[in-house]
Amino acid sequence: MARFDIEFELSYTGATSEEHEIDFYDVSRALLGFQRTLALSTHLVLNDQVITQAPSLRGAKIHALPAEDGSWKFTAGIIFAGTALYNLATAPSNTPLGHLVFSAYDYVISESLGFHVDYDKSLGQLYEEYHAQEVELPQVREAQLDSVIEKCSTAIIEIQRPIFKTETANFAEITTIIGNERRPVRSTFSRDSYEYLTEEFVEEDLYYLSGFVSSYNSNTYKGRMYVKAEQRPIPFILSENVRKAENIPLIIDSLKASALRNYQVPPIEVYFSAQKIKSKTGHLKGYVILAISPRPMVGQ
Repeated sequence: MARFDIEFELSYTGATSEEHEIDFYDVSRALLGFQRTLALSTHLVLNDQVITQAPSLRGAKIHALPAEDGSWKFTAGIIFAGTALYNLATAPSNTPLGHLVFSAYDYVISESLGFHVDYDKSLGQLYEEYHAQEVELPQVREAQLDSVIEKCSTAIIEIQRPIFKTETANFAEITTIIGNERRPVRSTFSRDSYEYLTEEFVEEDLYYLSGFVSSYNSNTYKGRMYVKAEQRPIPFILSENVRKAENIPLIIDSLKASALRNYQVPPIEVYFSAQKIKSKTGHLKGYVILAISPRPMVGQ
């Protein structure tokens, strides 16, 4: 068997999967979603670029291993194409790069399912630890990870297809193997996670908040903002009346300052009024921004 730099296991449990049966079409679509999330996350780490098509992956190969007997466990093995991407002066293998890919992937999946991952305590701490060992890893920005989340939203829903479509499974989880170490992705898939992703409503109440833009897509008018009141990044979408030429520069300036924070660029705070987007279970999923300003607004 080929030696892989990192492996990801996707396994399903519950319902008829316990009897070694699962819907064929559902699981085929789920595996496509699984491969896409791995490809986009890995490509970002290796190439400092967010791609939209999984076959565009460069710098690594993703191989499928035979499913484990008696279970619905699928393993994807990733081989990095080379080690010139970072300094391996004191590292014996690709383990540091494997840890970075895992941390990036964990961020993408967990944030998508509503579990906040502190970038500074996950990837940031990883960079500090390996820098002390004179191992320089590729730099992945939080805004780039947020962009991958947007590109993988449909794929992450597809991973849950055996759970919500034919209900031939109740749960799914992803575990990473790096060398002899096994680490689970902190969030698991279930009917609740599917409903979190797909069922939502907009509250009528108006809130006045402030934050710092960490990602923004000019085509969809969607992005993510570190909201001070929540102490974490929250997705947002600009309402129709905010999509004006005079408002966009403020969004872009705040985004640019966030991207350059490691270069001592002062952050640019955005003040806004918004309605909350919540899941069926009451979790905050995002904001519909109704007005923005570079200064505190009435009510703040």
